[in-house]
Amino acid sequence: MLDGCVPYPPEVADRYTEAGYWRGEPLGRLLRQWAAAHADRTALVDGDRRFTYAELDAWADRLAAGLHAQGIRSRDRIVVQLPNSAEFVALCFAMFRLGALPVFALPAFRSLEIRHLCELSGAIGYVVPDEHLDFDYRGLARQVVEEIPALKHVFVAGEGDGFLGLAEIEAEPVELAEPDAHDVAFFLLSGGTTALPKLIPRTHVDYEYMTRITADICELGPDSVYLTVLPIEFNFPWGCPGVIGILGVGGTAVMARTPNPVECFRLIEEEGVTITSIVPTIAHMWLEATEWNERDLSSLEVIQIGSAKLHRLVAERIEPTFDCRLQQVFGMAEGLLCFTRYDDDNETIVSTQGTAVSPADEILVVDEAGNPVAEGEAGELLTRGPYTLRGYYNAPEHNAKAFTADGFYRSGDLVRITASGKLVVEGRVKDVINRGGDKISATEIEGHITAHPNVVQAAVVPVPDLVLGEKTCAVIIAEGVAPKLPQLRKLLRERGLADYKLPDRVVVVEKFPLTGLGKVDKKTLAARMAGAS
Repeated sequence: MLDGCVPYPPEVADRYTEAGYWRGEPLGRLLRQWAAAHADRTALVDGDRRFTYAELDAWADRLAAGLHAQGIRSRDRIVVQLPNSAEFVALCFAMFRLGALPVFALPAFRSLEIRHLCELSGAIGYVVPDEHLDFDYRGLARQVVEEIPALKHVFVAGEGDGFLGLAEIEAEPVELAEPDAHDVAFFLLSGGTTALPKLIPRTHVDYEYMTRITADICELGPDSVYLTVLPIEFNFPWGCPGVIGILGVGGTAVMARTPNPVECFRLIEEEGVTITSIVPTIAHMWLEATEWNERDLSSLEVIQIGSAKLHRLVAERIEPTFDCRLQQVFGMAEGLLCFTRYDDDNETIVSTQGTAVSPADEILVVDEAGNPVAEGEAGELLTRGPYTLRGYYNAPEHNAKAFTADGFYRSGDLVRITASGKLVVEGRVKDVINRGGDKISATEIEGHITAHPNVVQAAVVPVPDLVLGEKTCAVIIAEGVAPKLPQLRKLLRERGLADYKLPDRVVVVEKFPLTGLGKVDKKTLAARMAGAS
């Protein structure tokens, strides 16, 4: 496995292989098999462009050859920051065939996050769109190239304006050595508690298994149509079962550029969408939009909702409003996925996050001392299994804390298991704000806020919000004139932070509540802020 990655122990890998979970096939080969089986079926819909499986397969071959001609080789890391698009899918499969490693970057990221990903991954390349949602990514690329000398290649989906366009590098297909299926295929991003994301190496075999088993649970087939609403770089829309899962059964993936119900409802009607995955924020927006919607949404069979806690009152409205199944999903880019099942009773569906998708998933719920809690009590979720990582990339010190000696991942999620064996997420042990599915490190934001000359100390805490689940509240102790919310947001933007990380509220206090150890008592502070909202 790639240096800096933690492999599965040989005896564990053998067990997963013998059980049939891991099939030893790299992802690039799978697309070739799917194209052979479903050549003329529609694989992707992106705006007014439609691609058959045969066309997608050939496109991936041309891109792989073009990247190789540009000097990209196996295990080279390339940061990929593209919106939901056919280019993202074709490029990733091209890199899977070449053995180059995509490092997924959200479209919302700006210079701070991209620079961090390039440095952490050792990336030699960066792929951006020309423009997306009125932002010119070529300007961002120029800034990053100036700051990262190791970044040798920038490719643009669209007009290059001084950079090479992806369409320009396509070349006649060439024979390429197939990567080892047990090696890393790509890197997802953690939502973590550290200042900036950590890299999650996902292997060909673990990801193929995860998408296959979730597609089976969701009963997908050739007539299934998946609407990609969330940013495709998220684990949820990419492979739970997402785009890869739908392609694996010969179905169709439809790209939505935004979660706006006007666009999404139109696509559901026009393309006969049967399944999609969204976060509670979007679910709330869609529910409100049904009051004026005139589109025919009757093709929709399943709405998966995950990435943040789904309020019961919202959950109870999904099935009667959309006349389709609700599937609650709890998961993490690091691995473990839990789904409610189609045959679960209504109480289970609206109040729990179901059960693990694999019979080989192992779950422990422990107290602060690492001891198992009593049945029904809340504790931290620890997990390991055939698609859960054994370590973050190039993070030995963090891995020593994040994993037990026998390979269990300490998720930082506070959960309980019901008497019927269903998992219920209660909150988080880690200091993270879950704003509509976007995980925001409180520590990171605090560090940037204290760069303001009049801020002496800052503590960032979550406050409840019906739509987003949680909003970000910056509590500050100031000297002189305290900055207002617009001033702080302007400062953080100038420091390169993505908009979703900016605080929603600013509250000025004279002092913070402290724990017995003299640390800021964030639980007490968060409760005060929630009461003041």
